[in-house]
Amino acid sequence: MKDNSPYAWWQRGVVYQIYPRSFQDSNGDGVGDLRGIIARLDHLADLGIDAIWLSPIYPSPMADFGYDVSNYVDIDPRFGTLADFDALVAAASNRGLKVILDLVPNHTSDRHPWFVESRSNRTNPKRDWYIWRDPAPNGGPPNNWLAEFGGPAWTRDPATGQFYYHAYLAAQPDLNWRNPAVADAIHNVMRFWFDRGVAGFRIDTIHHLFEDEGLHDNPPNPDFTPGNPPTEALLRQYQVDRPETHAALVGLRKVADSYDPPRVLIGEAYLPLKALMAYYGADGNGLQLPFNFHLLRTPWNAQAIAEVVRDYESLLPPGAWPNWVLGNHDRARLASRIGIAQAPVAAMLLLTLRGTPTIYYGEELGLSDVAIPPELVQDPWEKQVPGHGLGRDPVRTPMPWDDGRNAGFTMGTPWLPLNTDALTRNVAAQRADAQSMLRLYRRLLALRRAEPALAIGDYGEIESAGDVLSYERRVPGRRLRICLNLGSHAAPSISAPSHAQIVLSTGPGTVLAGGQLTLAPHEGAIVVV
Repeated sequence: MKDNSPYAWWQRGVVYQIYPRSFQDSNGDGVGDLRGIIARLDHLADLGIDAIWLSPIYPSPMADFGYDVSNYVDIDPRFGTLADFDALVAAASNRGLKVILDLVPNHTSDRHPWFVESRSNRTNPKRDWYIWRDPAPNGGPPNNWLAEFGGPAWTRDPATGQFYYHAYLAAQPDLNWRNPAVADAIHNVMRFWFDRGVAGFRIDTIHHLFEDEGLHDNPPNPDFTPGNPPTEALLRQYQVDRPETHAALVGLRKVADSYDPPRVLIGEAYLPLKALMAYYGADGNGLQLPFNFHLLRTPWNAQAIAEVVRDYESLLPPGAWPNWVLGNHDRARLASRIGIAQAPVAAMLLLTLRGTPTIYYGEELGLSDVAIPPELVQDPWEKQVPGHGLGRDPVRTPMPWDDGRNAGFTMGTPWLPLNTDALTRNVAAQRADAQSMLRLYRRLLALRRAEPALAIGDYGEIESAGDVLSYERRVPGRRLRICLNLGSHAAPSISAPSHAQIVLSTGPGTVLAGGQLTLAPHEGAIVVV
């Protein structure tokens, strides 16, 4: 059926991120896979989301768990086959769900055939597909750049005597986006997956695509203090967010727009708000959704959140669509950052702000970070820079489904340990509990789908008073007021029109009576005004 809405599905909808290794294992090897995801699609359809985004599932040596790609146009056997992927797309479509893939265009695995050719000799046709440079006069790296995961960003290749650049691990050499052949190759990768029914891409570390061509040394970080992660010793002035990036985004967007309907491009770039705006493109010809990660870093209080929402809205280019994120596979889980008591309030915030929300798997259960014993650490970041709390394993642990063996995730040994409260904090238990986090997410998502004011409406005033954050979402003829108590004490009563009604609250303690809304501690409400 033709969609006649003036808003694209990704503007009205909600994206759900799946970390495939940790969602559902179907074959007992302890690692989640595509058939496992297919088996759990009914949970996602019942939840009320619109699209699933899969972290990388391409063939990979797994030095960085799939972000080191050795073949962009196949499926890693750990996850299944291309036939399994096609079955997933079809099964998702049957439930009204779209599939978004991770695209990793900045770097490949050092085992990718492109890099194997590139490093074979200095005259190989693919030599210029990567960034090779002669040593500095002292024989060391070409400059002082540091890798994200620790150590120098350059590795010397003994066979050819040159260094290659890698923004991350030495096993992840950076592609040379100044070579048009590289862009063409990535565009062809996009077409391969779009032709298989993929609705869009989340593009990994997009602000790393280009580096300073002159290889200038990065300046020291004046705020660095001993004890901080060593990668913070320098400002990455010449390594990220280079002007050439935006022309490359235009090229990616042309590929996405050549399909009917146009495919969506979501970009990962941890940047200040003002710098992030350029990733929409000068004429809206960049990314449709440059990820807005600022709620991951904003202090959890009403004033700070109100300020970041207002700032973000004021900076958006004409026609640009906002988006919001509260968790992902790289950052501490929401419940660990703000406390489990505030997690329901955060859910209401995420699903009522203007723009496209992304839910990280397990947030609908209120999962917290899981402590990983040293002997079970998997993350290369933690292994390369230990003792700084940089490891991402605690936020990538398996999804708990029920109170059975390994919480229903696997019949084998899970690749990471499950949450210690998995016997009670799991999908089956929360599905049966009317007051659970899962049931709250389902109600919020159903309301968002039923209320155009929440899906596509404008804002009224965004206000903060003490611990209370409040804002209005509206379309002609319908106004909803969202009031959130970010504190641990009952909030002063809020005046409301006599005809106002609560349509959804996060808990039983919030009351609307006599024209006064009283918010209980750690509760929020959506009110028709």
